[in-house]
Amino acid sequence: MVVVRSPMHADQQAAGLEKRLGHAETQLTALTPPRGRGKRHITDEATLVEAIDRVLTAHRVDGLLRVTWEKQVEQTTQYVGRGRGSVHREKRVVQKTRYHITHIVRQEGTIAARRQRFGWKAFVTNAGHPRLSLQDAVLCYRNEYRVERVFKRLKSRVHIAPLFVKRNEHIEGLTYLLTLGVRVLTVMEFVLRRSLETEQASLPGLHPENKQKMTDKPTAERILKAFADISLTIIQNAAGEDILRRLTPLSGLQEDILQRLGLGATFYGQLEIQAMST
Repeated sequence: MVVVRSPMHADQQAAGLEKRLGHAETQLTALTPPRGRGKRHITDEATLVEAIDRVLTAHRVDGLLRVTWEKQVEQTTQYVGRGRGSVHREKRVVQKTRYHITHIVRQEGTIAARRQRFGWKAFVTNAGHPRLSLQDAVLCYRNEYRVERVFKRLKSRVHIAPLFVKRNEHIEGLTYLLTLGVRVLTVMEFVLRRSLETEQASLPGLHPENKQKMTDKPTAERILKAFADISLTIIQNAAGEDILRRLTPLSGLQEDILQRLGLGATFYGQLEIQAMST
């Protein structure tokens, strides 16, 4: 067994915990807002407890925050029925109950104990130290994610799935075909990332949700999405001969990607060239 600690990973986990604690405190405070028009209040203690537990569980901070609350009762006297009041008119007491969170305290001891466990990982291997050093073992496990991504792509991208076939050759043929598609995705991603790393460059425009975001480790899926608007229009005459072929012009980003993949815009433009009949 190999037990290692990554300070960088520990810092990331600590930052994530701090962010979750802040969000949980904000949502807990919002459960019991101050009195005011349009404010909905919790009038049942069991409902409040359930809401608090739901927030703590959602942000994975159970046992790290101590929440206290109080029951507030407001009594008002009203006349029975409609109309103006009088000395001899019957009155009634209306009681309104609400629960209000008074304190949200961080359990610093428990939080500190959890922080002590951040960054630690345990790996198991049957290779002895002469065969696999500590550093080599850690690097092997870090590269494990790349292997897992291959299986993820087989399941979610090329959609390998159980199917009914009568011959084993069918299963082998389908598996070979789909793994070939995954290899193309993997090689394309590797070549582009290597080019960006060599030139210390980044690509923009691969994140539609954030146009300004730059990335030096694009995925094959985002690379393909960058070419989603490409189309080839072919118009043929009655004899089936092409009379017009029009290809969508490349953007600057698309030209850069093709160049880094070793293809270039010239290769792309060949799709538009009409073969001359002899």
